[in-house]
Amino acid sequence: MEKTNKMATMPMGKLVLNMSLPLMFSLLVQSLYNIVDGIYVARISEKALTATSLAYPMQLLMIAFSVGTSVGLNALLSRNIGAKNYEEAGQIATTGFCLALASTVVFMLIGAFAATPFASAFTSDAETALLCSQYLTICMLFCAGIFVETLAQRLLQATGNTMLSMVSLVVGAVTNIILDPILIFGLIGFPALGIRGAAIATVIGQWLGAAVALLLNAFRNPEVKFVFRGFHFSGKRLLAIYQVGLPTIVMQAMGSIMISAVNSILMPFSATAVAFFGVYYKLQNFLIMPLQGLGQAAIPIVGFNYGAKNEKRILEMLRVMLPAAVVVMLIGTALFCIFPAQLLQLFSAGEDMLAIGVPTLRIISITFALTAVTTILGYSMSGLGDGLINMLGTAIRQLILLVPMLWLFSKLFGISHAWYAFWISEGVAALYAALASRRGLKKRNILK
Repeated sequence: MEKTNKMATMPMGKLVLNMSLPLMFSLLVQSLYNIVDGIYVARISEKALTATSLAYPMQLLMIAFSVGTSVGLNALLSRNIGAKNYEEAGQIATTGFCLALASTVVFMLIGAFAATPFASAFTSDAETALLCSQYLTICMLFCAGIFVETLAQRLLQATGNTMLSMVSLVVGAVTNIILDPILIFGLIGFPALGIRGAAIATVIGQWLGAAVALLLNAFRNPEVKFVFRGFHFSGKRLLAIYQVGLPTIVMQAMGSIMISAVNSILMPFSATAVAFFGVYYKLQNFLIMPLQGLGQAAIPIVGFNYGAKNEKRILEMLRVMLPAAVVVMLIGTALFCIFPAQLLQLFSAGEDMLAIGVPTLRIISITFALTAVTTILGYSMSGLGDGLINMLGTAIRQLILLVPMLWLFSKLFGISHAWYAFWISEGVAALYAALASRRGLKKRNILK
């Protein structure tokens, strides 16, 4: 079949572009609405911007579970499609749908009972805590969209349908971008809802994106179908999904833990430092989306060719994808070094934020090429069914080394020099990913 054969026969440079460009574009657009949220919320007040920064770790936790489960599903699906086990692929897809619904229920309950205590735990300012709670409660009570949307997009990606996956992402993101100013500031007859308007715009975009992705699967993805009649839940299948998915969940959740930890380190210095770090993370997240697009494209390419016993194509993919990823991130380094003030001023940055942020963006951006190495190797090994390398690489760069080094440097040298902790954590993570991936490829007789 054309959709699967291209991963076995298309020239690798063309295949990487064919698979990754739609993902890059769609992820950039999706990330753009986080930036747009921040830009509009910053116009409400700096406290509102700080509130969304405090809420972001919980949003990342939802993303962690949705993306992690879907990555495990994608890797297992692509291997079975490569081996032409289409009946099993339908059972796997249905298992993923059940897991998405279960995750939705868990986070709805957390949103109903824990949003307010979570907000109050990170700030003593009552107004900031209230704004954070209002934003989080809406995002979590109506979180079904993000789980179903992510699942349905990965079903499309597993068969090489990255263009259709892009359509659903873009629909959701553009909807959010359009609704943000309307609902936040009360345009064209709508009431001004402030920070709650930003949350409502986000969940409407997610729900619409989910609906489009499900429809595209129903009518344009014949290789994978949900099987509700005759479906049987399998512990072996669940284990295979989370063998890759659980490390990815942990990896993604580390971002949530890291942001919460860094916020607690920065808050004694100033609320402006917390607001800046939220802005930095949104900007960095936007920049890293092309890298994520490459990494996510690696999973089905590696998984399909490993299932088809075509190991040479896996090495060929790495020779194409690693240099491309490094170039992408070097462009990002140049942007952060040349235009730091202009990037921060998108978020109505005042003098205090500029004083903190301009040198910090330049310091951190030096490490972006190292991030490319860690990310691409981690996703590639996930395609082989080994999510541990991805998890540990991310743990080193975002948590194990970064947080304690940031705390130590802030105590010894002040906040202006604390950011050199990124140099240490990213360097060690890239070295670990390179050595562990080499060992994993040799173990599978892919690298001689």
